[in-house]
Amino acid sequence: MQRRKFLQLSSLSVASLSIKQNNLIPNTIKKPIVISTWDAGIAANKAAWQVLKNNGRALDAVEQGVMATENSINCCVGLGANPDREGIVTLDASIMDENYNCGSVAFLERIKHPISVARRVMEKTPHVMLVGSGAQQFAVAEGFTLEEQKLSTDAQKAYENWLKKSEYKPVINIERSESGHGPFAPAKLESGEWNHDTIGMLALDNKGNLSGSCTTSGQGFKMRGRVGDSPIIGAGLFVDNEVGAAVATGQGEDVIRIAGSHTVVELMRQGLSPEEACKKTIERVIKAKGIEKCKQIQVCFIALNKNGQVGAYALQKGFNYSVCYADDYNKLTNSKYIL
Repeated sequence: MQRRKFLQLSSLSVASLSIKQNNLIPNTIKKPIVISTWDAGIAANKAAWQVLKNNGRALDAVEQGVMATENSINCCVGLGANPDREGIVTLDASIMDENYNCGSVAFLERIKHPISVARRVMEKTPHVMLVGSGAQQFAVAEGFTLEEQKLSTDAQKAYENWLKKSEYKPVINIERSESGHGPFAPAKLESGEWNHDTIGMLALDNKGNLSGSCTTSGQGFKMRGRVGDSPIIGAGLFVDNEVGAAVATGQGEDVIRIAGSHTVVELMRQGLSPEEACKKTIERVIKAKGIEKCKQIQVCFIALNKNGQVGAYALQKGFNYSVCYADDYNKLTNSKYIL
């Protein structure tokens, strides 16, 4: 009898804790809404918002949104991005809808919109991921054009500068080219360099459905064949329509090690707000890697829950994210950080 009474009291305590945690989330659902990484997200959000405000599907919004960034000719994302150490641009992307359907491509060359190829993988194949020449072959078969393999002016200059020492040494928030020209060039840092090689996006539509996308050129001057977290479902991107969605940016290897975006979503399932879930996941990165090594990298997460509540957290100072939920509200916010 005493054991039964103890178990009943324990159950009540757990239930009370769950209610207390869930009270952190407002009852009023804010939708539609779109959130994306970095200041490139301002323009990307505008494209996504055109879909959402017209009662469009979140999946269409997150594809159209990041396509705006892929269209830009800059050293950040898409074919204008910095190449690998062999001088070749390779692209990764992933997309996920409200029904756990997902698709991705990795190590893809000469295709302007890898996010759209990822969606075709999701919708037209029994697979989740296609890579390399196979991904390119599939894209061409689906009607995508093979673009000329030619570096943009900015990327060519950055690559030539890199070749002088040929050192691969990612620096916090400044993985990108030294010139930073282009419509999505981020704010200039004190070092005179520029950053941001990934854009991730999450959206909640008027029907209350979530979707997410992520597209990247990977880290500039990476080893040939290197793939980061962006095309890996559960690492760079994860969507659970009952709970919320998350996307990552930064040092991909360390996001993969802890299944970062999936971890954020599972923490939201436990009742944490998006910001709290992102912070706890960053703390897990520190635990896994060690604080001294973490001082040399950047990892960031953004999250969106079913109530339209957003949040973000970064390992280091310097990360920002863009939020849009009205024609006159599309703003950049500096993320909180730990180190």
